[in-house]
Amino acid sequence: MMMAVAGAVYLIWRMKMAAWVAKVIAPIGASFCLIALLTGAIWGKPTWGTWWVWDARLTSMLMLLFLYFGVIALQRAMESEDASYKAGAILSLVGLVNIPIIKYSVEWWNTLHQPATLKLTEKPSMDPDMLVPLLIMIVTSYVFFALLVILNTRNEILLHERKRSWVKQLLSAQELAGLSLEDDIESVSYTHLRAHETDSYL
Repeated sequence: MMMAVAGAVYLIWRMKMAAWVAKVIAPIGASFCLIALLTGAIWGKPTWGTWWVWDARLTSMLMLLFLYFGVIALQRAMESEDASYKAGAILSLVGLVNIPIIKYSVEWWNTLHQPATLKLTEKPSMDPDMLVPLLIMIVTSYVFFALLVILNTRNEILLHERKRSWVKQLLSAQELAGLSLEDDIESVSYTHLRAHETDSYL
């Protein structure tokens, strides 16, 4: 959803920041989706007696994973950044159709998955001993996702703005301060920037 919104913003207003956000969300979203499918299979084996069934929810989640892979492949296959951003944004908007399918697949088709337990319009029927840990994990997952997006977007900004004076000043300040690149959180950005600067000089 966020990737599609960022892609739409880029297509309409040509905001580079939106394109960078969409770019960093794709591998993060793919990782989350893959983890959900793998852990679901591990849970499904003792519960359903099989690792995988072509259930509507599972199939739509698998399609989402392929959409993530498609966006990543498009962004890396094209030489022109602008063309890669446009292609990724368009595919993200097309993939947006899959979101309601994932959400309502348990209601539209007869699946192994149960309907939604948590609803905004109804009181949860889940026992508090299970509900509280679930809510904590939901909030934690969103916070972790937001943190990953922020950190990776920061790296993307520094990478694209590496020739600007403010980035060079930041790198110089790090060198003068003698910061340990292995221990400092800026090490990823620093290494990427230096690598690209070296390539630009060759």
